[in-house]
Amino acid sequence: MRFKQLPLIPIVLVLAACSPSNGNEKGGGKGHGPMGGGMPASEVTVMTASVQSLPVTYEYVGQTAGSREVEVRARVTGILLSRNFKEGERVKKGQSLFTIDPKPFEAALQRAVADVAAAEARLEQSKRNAARLKPLYAEKAVSQKEHDDAVSAEQIGAADVAAARARLTEARLNLEYTKVEAPVSGVSTRAVPSEGTLVSGPSVLLTTVVQVDPIWVNFGIPDNERARLQKEVEAGRLLLPKNGSVEVALRLADGSIYQHTGRLNFSDVRISTATGTQEARAELPNKEGVLRPGQFVRVLLRGATRPNAVTVPQRAVMEGPQGKFVYVVDEKSTASPRPVEVGDWAGENWIITSGLKGGEQVIVDGVMKIGPGAPVKVAEKPAEKKEANLGKK
Repeated sequence: MRFKQLPLIPIVLVLAACSPSNGNEKGGGKGHGPMGGGMPASEVTVMTASVQSLPVTYEYVGQTAGSREVEVRARVTGILLSRNFKEGERVKKGQSLFTIDPKPFEAALQRAVADVAAAEARLEQSKRNAARLKPLYAEKAVSQKEHDDAVSAEQIGAADVAAARARLTEARLNLEYTKVEAPVSGVSTRAVPSEGTLVSGPSVLLTTVVQVDPIWVNFGIPDNERARLQKEVEAGRLLLPKNGSVEVALRLADGSIYQHTGRLNFSDVRISTATGTQEARAELPNKEGVLRPGQFVRVLLRGATRPNAVTVPQRAVMEGPQGKFVYVVDEKSTASPRPVEVGDWAGENWIITSGLKGGEQVIVDGVMKIGPGAPVKVAEKPAEKKEANLGKK
């Protein structure tokens, strides 16, 4: 009996499919598909693409460095007597950092003073001899040789005095160099040698003074991005600030923005063969000492603008086999896919460089439940719904 009833099932299904729907019996609405059973319109949220001028911010990885990093070295050889500063603290220009034993240099200075006195005495004696022989030579009372020797002795004496005075100046300088002073104001690093060490002149590094106000930030701009930006500037899609006055801000490791801004003070014309980037440098004030050399930061370059830019939210841009696209509501109230090209970020939005014009309605919410050519119904905005409810009351 079961096998005899099976042939009846297809006949029942065919009759059910051919029977008129309840809507048609009542004279109801017409469907989009055959026999009036079309796809219902999906409710979506749209936004009107607007054209506006947008500020652009570019972000790169940078590292802070002292604007001046000076190695402190002794100019003379001697025993290091004392260290006159606290390591890691700020020092002022001219402040005494180290003291080298001055006694040997004091003795050398006294010897140089005596040498100058002796040379001056010999010079005076030579002058008197030359003055005495001059009238005698005029009367032919002395020979030509004696006169010439007296004149030469006076000249040699003058040269000896000049040499002695130069040695005296050198001795005074060496004595001053026993006091090693800070060449610039900044923050000192650790002292390399300890007291009692024999310092052999400039070959020994004593410490380093780093100037941190202002502070420098070094970063690199990738060559491919630099070329892309240049093309956009030439095409008029990007406007750079006048006179190249780009504002520089810093995002610190904790995500906060540094309170001061600065300016670019160097941009290399070369591309680094090691990193493939164009090296650049910014200068920022650092009076509070918040920034320390060696920190990694995010460099934010501000001042550029994009004229006539079209933006859409991130969620409106889809990824397909042929690239990115958006759904646009056409005049038939259907979802029409539109291939687009995107540029930089503007907050939470994509900047559309091509494929979309201002005034078009882009589907923002509900894109997951529609397909190409699907009928859509634009949802009312919350403000519009509120006004409608108030009107009913």
